[in-house]
Amino acid sequence: MKKQILLLSAFLSVIVGCADSHSLNVTKTDSNVQLSPSNAVYIALSQDGQYGSHYYEGSGQMVSQTIKGELVATLNNVVIAKTPEDYNTALNFASSRKFDYLVYPTILHWEDRATEWSAKADKVKVKMVVVDVKSGSIVKSGIIEGKSGLATFGGDKPQDLLPEPTKEFLSSML
Repeated sequence: MKKQILLLSAFLSVIVGCADSHSLNVTKTDSNVQLSPSNAVYIALSQDGQYGSHYYEGSGQMVSQTIKGELVATLNNVVIAKTPEDYNTALNFASSRKFDYLVYPTILHWEDRATEWSAKADKVKVKMVVVDVKSGSIVKSGIIEGKSGLATFGGDKPQDLLPEPTKEFLSSML
């Protein structure tokens, strides 16, 4: 009986360790904003993420691509910036090109670990701001955080932690 309880306990700890987790902290929202298929959205490109001295090339593109993937299900005109821009440059570009909204993501933390052998989780933290381009007002902002489970068996990446909380963040607007 003791062996069975020990085995069950070990099995449950592996199962619990497998689950990815995420959190969404919406810091500002204007619940009246609803995006329609005719709205044009410009998605800025974040600077690539880093952890310590390690830079994750292409991570900014992965974040913007995740956002675009969620928006194109509803919207017909979604464009990602070609290069990273500061907030004012992105807003001015969106305004000059007659976009309705700007989505400005910023990678705050990006940590890709060899979780399968180090038992250290992948982590990601991204700030997202949605701006009404005409008025320049922020209609929604928040921070998305994700952490991988410990029993990943390899292959998991920080970008894999983004789709679910991104969908949750944008769902009230779509």
